[in-house]
Amino acid sequence: MRQRRWLELLIDYDCEIFYLPGKANIVADTLSQKKQIKQLQVRALILTLHPKLPSQILEAQNEALKEENVKNKNLRGMDKSFEIRPDGSRCIKNQSWLPLFGSLRDLIMHESQKSKYSIHSGSDKLYHDLNKLYWWPNMKALITEYVGKCLTCSRVKAECQKPSSLLVQPEIHVRKLKRITMDFIKKLPKTSNAHDTIWVIVDHLTKSTYFIPTRATDSMKTLTRLYIKEIVSRHGVPISITSDHDSHFTSRFWQSLRNALGTQLDMSTTYHHETNGQSKRTIQTLEDMLRACVIDFGKGWDRHLLFIEFSYNNSYYASIKEAPFEALYGRKCRSPFCWDEVGDIQLMGPEIIHETTEKIV
Repeated sequence: MRQRRWLELLIDYDCEIFYLPGKANIVADTLSQKKQIKQLQVRALILTLHPKLPSQILEAQNEALKEENVKNKNLRGMDKSFEIRPDGSRCIKNQSWLPLFGSLRDLIMHESQKSKYSIHSGSDKLYHDLNKLYWWPNMKALITEYVGKCLTCSRVKAECQKPSSLLVQPEIHVRKLKRITMDFIKKLPKTSNAHDTIWVIVDHLTKSTYFIPTRATDSMKTLTRLYIKEIVSRHGVPISITSDHDSHFTSRFWQSLRNALGTQLDMSTTYHHETNGQSKRTIQTLEDMLRACVIDFGKGWDRHLLFIEFSYNNSYYASIKEAPFEALYGRKCRSPFCWDEVGDIQLMGPEIIHETTEKIV
């Protein structure tokens, strides 16, 4: 509309319009070309990218490496194995070394265990998540001891036991989110948004999981619309669905999805009571995390569900030996305890931001 308005204005004039590249336009509007304004924008971005943790780590390392402290703490020659990063901090195999000074270890473990981005994931997952970024002597034992003292974990963690019957291993597709399982957690306390059910969807291959708040009264049409919004719009239509619900429910869901997509293709459904152990185990973990959230952050479980989904997908998963986000996207997503990722900070330096701004303009 704006171009049309200008064309209607210019049509009354006898003129020719020539394209002029931005670099050649040396008499452009002065305010839009002021370098000072661009620098202020870059500074604002840098402030959000450089938190205090890297400087705290560097300060603690320098304190630990003082001559009197090296003798007292007996580093056993570890200081000779350190690699020095451009900012002066020390690491071992790209893992930031956390000395005892400054209570950095407790700070990192606390943030990684009790924040909304990593909700009481357990000692094994916590160790694998932190071990990619940080290192200190006897790390696994100290993390296990720390988690063992967590009162919230002792209250919410359910005891696991072996299944009473043999599970049937379903075929795992080589493409992501093409074979999924689904199940529901029902009869939850009703929230202010009238949610009382959680729809759990798990990918067989990557173990990536989606927790969707719903209502017990939601129609099949509503569930289909939610599925298209959360799954189909991002990953496409799956090949098959495994569900503990009766085959009538699954076939009705497929029929509703097929009608919504406007296709006449037949879609497969599977129902095996023994095959959906994956969803059952995920639901047990979700219930533990929900209880932990209510204890730590207050009531209203649907307000915490997005954080729980992020925490679950961004934590180490034993069967695939990485986080679901790593399997799905190729790398883990950033979270508060990943503040020391030097690579990302260097990529977001003022030069690349200024260069990108120039290209956009």
